[in-house]
Amino acid sequence: MQTAARIAVIYYSATGSVHRLAQAFRDGAADAGAEVRLRRVAELAPDHVVDARPQWRAHLDATADVALATLDDLRWADGYAFGTPTRFGNVCSQLRQFIDTTTAPWQAEELADKPATGFTASYEEHGGQESTLLSLYQTFHHWGAVILPTGYLNYDTAHAAGGNPYGVSLVESRAGRDPEYARAVLETARFQGARLTRLTAAVRLESHLG
Repeated sequence: MQTAARIAVIYYSATGSVHRLAQAFRDGAADAGAEVRLRRVAELAPDHVVDARPQWRAHLDATADVALATLDDLRWADGYAFGTPTRFGNVCSQLRQFIDTTTAPWQAEELADKPATGFTASYEEHGGQESTLLSLYQTFHHWGAVILPTGYLNYDTAHAAGGNPYGVSLVESRAGRDPEYARAVLETARFQGARLTRLTAAVRLESHLG
């Protein structure tokens, strides 16, 4: 009998900010008792574009051992955390390409009734974090998932992390000059990972009892 909630943390990160958030989600979920799969989606940018930014190439090489996400990870999981950098106020093309392959499990209702949350990062304070998260959540609506925003729980830490009620978000330019802010964002991600685990376990228990 399955005893632990299964959480899939699926993300794309070019230079490491979203990757660090994904790790914090993984750690928070694991600490709350979840079995966790940390998965990255495939890079779509051509090599000459990646190589033009040394930090991009370095991060891609450093995370080559992180397994690529598959549809089987979605079927396996009881709950999801999806992470993306903002791209013109929207989900990045790498994560969107993966999402666009989910037609079969979506039509089979294999993604329905599963809690899901999102996280993001942008360089600027007003780089489109909220619109990115809301765009991501449109997919969850179509799946029939149970959307789990951050709200203002764990308020002091959430406030120190920027107070985004839609999902965990990081402003890279601020994090670089404010270590306490960066710490609060990662703590918020761990808190949300644990919260996702608890809700997922409760939803799964209810479905089994029903």
